[in-house]
Formats: sequence, C-alpha cells, structure tokens
Amino acid sequence: MTFKELNLKEEILSAIGELGFEFPMPVQEKVIPFMLENNTDLVALAQTGTGKTAAFGLPILNMIDPYQKQVQALVLAPTRELCIQISNDLKNFSKFLKTRIVPVYGGEDIRTQLKQLDTTPQIIVATPGRLIDLIERGKIKLESIRFLVLDEADEMLNMGFKEDIETILATTPDTRRTTLFSATMPAEIARIAKKYMKEYTEITVGTKNSGSDNVSHIFYVSQAKQRYLVLKRIVDLNPDIYGIVFCRTRQETKEVADHLMRDGYNADALHGDLSQAQRDTVMQKFRIRNLQLLVATDVAARGLDVSDLTHVINYNLPDDVESYTHRSGRTGRANKKGVSVSVIHSKEKFKIKDIERILGKKIEHQQKPNCQ
Repeated sequence: MTFKELNLKEEILSAIGELGFEFPMPVQEKVIPFMLENNTDLVALAQTGTGKTAAFGLPILNMIDPYQKQVQALVLAPTRELCIQISNDLKNFSKFLKTRIVPVYGGEDIRTQLKQLDTTPQIIVATPGRLIDLIERGKIKLESIRFLVLDEADEMLNMGFKEDIETILATTPDTRRTTLFSATMPAEIARIAKKYMKEYTEITVGTKNSGSDNVSHIFYVSQAKQRYLVLKRIVDLNPDIYGIVFCRTRQETKEVADHLMRDGYNADALHGDLSQAQRDTVMQKFRIRNLQLLVATDVAARGLDVSDLTHVINYNLPDDVESYTHRSGRTGRANKKGVSVSVIHSKEKFKIKDIERILGKKIEHQQKPNCQ
C-alpha cells in the first residue's frame, strides 16, 4: 500500500511526497483509514517512534476546515520537546494547506504564545499545564473541538498529569472524536478511556505492552561498586555506541556523567536541576551526535525523540515494567537494530523475570565484561 491509496487530499500527498513519504508504516496503515472512514473513538497502542504523528495528523488535516477560524483539533503531549516536534511535523504535512497550527507549552514566555493565539489556529498542540493556564486566561476556547488526541497518554499519567487531563477532557464537547495513543495499556489508561471515550475501537501495532522486535535485551549481574566499571566496558566494547544511560536519581546522573567525561568519554547529563536553556543545549548536542552518551533520569528524558539510538543502558532498573518498555522502545526504531542493556544486582533477578513475563521475551544473561 502507498500513501496515494489512502484517500488523502492532493495538497497533503504533495507535502508528504516532498518529505519522502511513500509507503505508510504499520501504525499509519491501520490508523489513517480508520480515522477517515469511521466516526468513533480510537485507542491505538504503538511504541514510540513508529510514525504516530502522521498516523493521527494526516487524517485530521484531511478533515478539518482551514477556512473556519475556530480551534477544531487539540493534540495533548507530555513534554515541551514532543509538543514542538508534533507541531513542526504537522506544519510540514500541511505545507500546501491554509491550516494554522500553534504549539503551547511551559518553559517559554507565555506572552509569546498569547501573541500567537491572537489569530485563532485550527490546531493547537499543547502540554496540559500550559493549556489549562491559557484556558483560564480566556485565550483558548475548546467548545468547537472536533478532534482530541492524547499522545503518549501513559507518559502523561506517569508525569502526574491525570487531573489536568481530566480537567481538559471535561471542557471539550461530548461530540468530539478522541484518539488516545499509548505504548502500554496500564489500568489508569483503560479507566480514562472508559470514562471519557464513547464506544472505542482498539488498534494494536505489535504486541500489547511489548517492546520492538528489533531490540535485543541483555543483562549483566554486578556488585554495586563495580557497576560503573561494567558501564565503561560496555561502551569500550561498542565504539560506535549512540545511546542513553538511565539512572535512578539526579545525583547519580550527575556522578555517572562526570565520571564518564573525566575518563574521556563523549557524554553529558540531562536532569531536573538544569535550566531550560542548559537542557536545550545538551539535547541539541545529543541530537546532532556531538555526544555519544546521554546520562538521564526517566523524567528528564521524556519527550526526547532521537532516531538511530544503538543502545539503551539501564544503569538501574526502573521500578515498573512499563518504564522499562518505554526505555527500551527508544532504540530499534524504523527497522534498525538496537540493544537494551541492564546492569543489575543479583537480588534484582526477580525483576528481570517480571519484565520477561510482560514483554513476552527472554532477556539474555551475559557474562559480565572483563572490568580490569
């Protein structure tokens, strides 16, 4: 199947043709026809990096009226970075349409965004907190919303946006069509879907709660005091590594990154103590591969969308399986191979068993690399 067979407007086909889109990815092949041909709500379970923005963005752009000066579609995303990325993608897809798209998010002067909203957009891409602020200021009205997309819904819940999401859902019309994208289907997502969505269809791309088939999963058992040496050996054995090292705390993130830099590795840290400007600088350096290794906490790495990662390294296992799925799903994208490596203490072997059960995959126990 090609995009030309999906009944999209010529203007959209021309724009995505210029971007090199020819054959839809699996999530696009399932979601685009569904959204164009049905009038019902949708829960789509798909890993991050599978082409979700085009999956919901292209049909919405196809269906909204660019001449109607009302907000017709709202896309909610968990982080500033993802919000900007989705907005840029939608602008590229709508290059030949008259559709106006405005992103609103925290971490930027609200006056800039207020000015952008002086002309009403057809599509708003927003983080929950900033959107509520702008609704309360009377700058955004959602009563004409026809389409609502919750992107990375499980991430939004993990980040504590549950009440904000429910507040926003309550201010949108009952007639809206809601599409919820999530990598996993925890009970809280199911509850929100049941409460706020009409009879919905569920589409799963890949296996529910599973990781990408392109990702190999391995673990090493190490004593706590040797953990850093194991990390160094993993990096030494993979000279072309381009990956994220996940740590549990900000302090540990700083310490591991400092050690790596001191030992001559091309690394830096991403954590909550950085200012937005510092964070942007580190992320930009990583995106353009001036850094090989980004050491980060789960919260700091959310919304960081980088292609071609070769490795995800769990310096500590996360507390829940869903976070492991999210971490490992950052590599092995777009049909490239990736590796998810975990360095664990012998007491954590039961956690590996839990992850294997949910993933439906074996995590290979390898001998600890020589740390001399």
